[in-house]
Amino acid sequence: MTSQAMEGACAFAWRNYLLLHSGVSENDDRRSALYRYVTNLRDTGQSDFDLLQIAAVAYLKNLDELHDDRAARFAADRVLAECLGSRSAQPDTRL
Repeated sequence: MTSQAMEGACAFAWRNYLLLHSGVSENDDRRSALYRYVTNLRDTGQSDFDLLQIAAVAYLKNLDELHDDRAARFAADRVLAECLGSRSAQPDTRL
């Protein structure tokens, strides 16, 4: 499942990115960078589809704003950490 979650999160983020940036090629280098980033998250144990989607979108947004892969990874990691913190602070309402 983790591979499917990773692939789905990357596809979701990339499709949305292309919708917002009509001049970007399907094979742009940012797509490869996105897959490397999300693969790294998966390799560190993150397999939650929703969180991978959030991180993937945050990574692409920050990559555009900061023009630096390392800074974009750091910024997206902060967003992911905030989401994880928010989730752990909420009571579990599942039955």
